[in-house]
Amino acid sequence: MKKCCDMKGFLSFLMLHLIGKQSMSGDDIRTELEKRKGTKPSPGTIYPVLKTLCENGWIEEVPSQGKEKKYQLTSSGKQELKNANKKFMCMFYDMK
Repeated sequence: MKKCCDMKGFLSFLMLHLIGKQSMSGDDIRTELEKRKGTKPSPGTIYPVLKTLCENGWIEEVPSQGKEKKYQLTSSGKQELKNANKKFMCMFYDMK
């Protein structure tokens, strides 16, 4: 199984982080990233990462009655996020 930080840079890490806070759809993630970056990522940027996160077993679709798919972390996704956080902190802790 791949590691989060070895995939599409920090986007996978950030998306796991956001979904770990609350169940989110692809559009929710795009909107949140727009708040943080000032530009809204295209669906072609977000949805392939969501697909990869699902294939790795780190997120799963939340059962809903609407058309919009929302995702939540799986137990292995929570562990992967924890590991990615540790790696991130080790890499950037000394940077000022």
